[in-house]
Amino acid sequence: MENKPKFKPDPKLKLMDQVRQVLRYHHYAYRTEQTYCDWIVRYIKFHGGQTHPTQMSKTHIEAFLSHLATQGQVATSTQKQALNAIIFLYRHVLDQPIEDQLEPVKAKRHFHPPTVMTQSEVQRVLANMEGTHLLMAKLLYGCGLRLMECVRLRVQDLDMDRNMLYVRDGKGGKDRTTVFPQSLQAELRKHLEKVRLLHDEDLANGFGEVYLPTALAKKYPSASREFRWQYVFPAKNLSRDPRSEATRRHHVLESGLQKAVKTAVDKAGITKRVSCHTFRHSFATHLLENGVNIRVVQELMGHADVKTTEIYTHVMEKDISAVSSPLDRLSNITF
Repeated sequence: MENKPKFKPDPKLKLMDQVRQVLRYHHYAYRTEQTYCDWIVRYIKFHGGQTHPTQMSKTHIEAFLSHLATQGQVATSTQKQALNAIIFLYRHVLDQPIEDQLEPVKAKRHFHPPTVMTQSEVQRVLANMEGTHLLMAKLLYGCGLRLMECVRLRVQDLDMDRNMLYVRDGKGGKDRTTVFPQSLQAELRKHLEKVRLLHDEDLANGFGEVYLPTALAKKYPSASREFRWQYVFPAKNLSRDPRSEATRRHHVLESGLQKAVKTAVDKAGITKRVSCHTFRHSFATHLLENGVNIRVVQELMGHADVKTTEIYTHVMEKDISAVSSPLDRLSNITF
């Protein structure tokens, strides 16, 4: 079987336009496109901004990555992100695979136990939130969602009859299912009624489309106007898609929820470094504290390796008083 010919960008385009063309051909998320382009521009500017990447060698790449680790003191994940962007540039855009030759100075990886709130602290934070942001925060904690997983939820991802929530295209492009809190059903159904009214209004005004991945949009051309595909948390205003130029109603910006959580944490008087992701950490930790099997928690969190889930065992509250000393278990022994 012959290999599929490799996609090559239009040579008439400028370098960064070529990068965007290839990223979109491979269906990278718009956020990833922005991040990769930013790293590639920083790489070029680091070496003066006048030299084309084709005229640079592995020495230039290693110098940039090493600078990030030593002078920039970036985290390992940040350096890896920059490396992935540059590898993409050379492999897919310039057709010069170079990753096997690189030996950059790696940023040190430090183990940081996740910040976890107690159930009382979660309650205090939620008590200082209201409206849609409160509903979103409850989903973060009640379902163990990442911030963008919550923001990108579609109406059809909710299966309230079975108390399940579907996470589509999560971190690493993986799908998973997780629990849906029964206590949220009435509140969320009421919220979805408002979303439907907003969608009906958009349809009446000649809009009503929502973003769909390219393959789905081609396979189901009318799906973008169906209610099931709409975002659970739609933006207040219509906006123009930066790629297709189509006017649509996108999901809300994540920054609104981030600010609301920060404000609520301050009002609750909590001094821990709490963010939206802390709700996810707290979800996993509290499940383990309640005796849920770690393999089940792994499944709900979408972790590929149980070792990732095990980090929560380091921060969960342990009832030492319920543990008996091995000496007490010895019997019929005279000392």
